[in-house]
Amino acid sequence: TGVINYTMKKDFMFLFYLLAGIIAGSIIANLCAGTGGLSWLAFGQTIGFSPNSPAVIDLAIFKLTFGFSMSLTVAHIITISLALLLYRRGR
Repeated sequence: TGVINYTMKKDFMFLFYLLAGIIAGSIIANLCAGTGGLSWLAFGQTIGFSPNSPAVIDLAIFKLTFGFSMSLTVAHIITISLALLLYRRGR
C-alpha cells in the first residue's frame, strides 16, 4: 500500500503542476494579448472541432453533439515547460 500511495501522490502532483502551467499560461496570454511588446506571448492556434460546426448525430429521438477545441499559445508552452521542470526538480 505504501508504493501505491506514493505512485498516486506522484500522479496527483504531476497533474497539479500540469494544470497550474495551463492556467498560468492562459492568464498570461490573456493579459498580454493587448500589450504591444508582449503580444507575442498570446500568439497561438486553436485546434479541434469548430464550435460553430460540431459533429452531430441526429437519431430522431435525440440529438447527440460532439465538440472539442484546444488553444495553445506561446505563453502556454513556456509555462507548461516551466511547470514540468519544477515537477522534475521537486521529485
